[in-house]
Amino acid sequence: MLEHESQSRRIRTDLLREMRSGRFAQTARLPRESVLADDLGISRTQLRDILASLEREGFITRRHGVGTIINHHVLKVHTRMDIETEFLDIIRQNGHEPAVAYVRIHEGQAGAEIAERLGLDASSPVVTVTRLCTADGSPAIYCEDVFAKSMIQRPYTIRDLKGPIFDFLQAFCGVSAYLDLTDLSPVTADKQLAETFRVPLGTPLLRMDEVDYDIDGNPVFYSAQHFMGGLFRQTVMRKKL
Repeated sequence: MLEHESQSRRIRTDLLREMRSGRFAQTARLPRESVLADDLGISRTQLRDILASLEREGFITRRHGVGTIINHHVLKVHTRMDIETEFLDIIRQNGHEPAVAYVRIHEGQAGAEIAERLGLDASSPVVTVTRLCTADGSPAIYCEDVFAKSMIQRPYTIRDLKGPIFDFLQAFCGVSAYLDLTDLSPVTADKQLAETFRVPLGTPLLRMDEVDYDIDGNPVFYSAQHFMGGLFRQTVMRKKL
């Protein structure tokens, strides 16, 4: 099952690349499903699942009697706020060289705010992972991910947390994030954020407060993210249903 999902993710990524800059970059439609499935070496059922995910995100439109239309105007968007994208990819997509300045781990108690977001007791042990990503060497994204320590199923090291938090949760906690609810708000840099971003007090930042849930609706982790202003263009796609 995991191998099948991994293959689908890879093929989906390859299709997006081909539509953006490869063999489908100058075409209006994808080939017929039977032809494309044979070309990719997968079943039509697996291909339909991949195309369904691409259609949900607006990259293609499937119309009966017409075929699979490639939405090149959507593919040109650098960063989509309605699609979960790793921080380093966000920085790269906006034309900058990404890097991770540091990853730090702290264990403590949830406290009232985190407990409410994650459905825990205030005294519950939690793990907080702080991460600073840079763009061309300058601080760009500062993130604090918090999850219940009780979810961890086997020993880990800081090296295991250097990658995306989603990979850690799946590998060491056996849980997968299915969806998230995120609040966006403009904020100004306090003393701690000003030092982190190396900017004056009061500098405008974009804050995202995100809670991720598993497929059963249980909170998995909370993430407080701060983005440096002026570095990113964020776009939201909304379909008219």
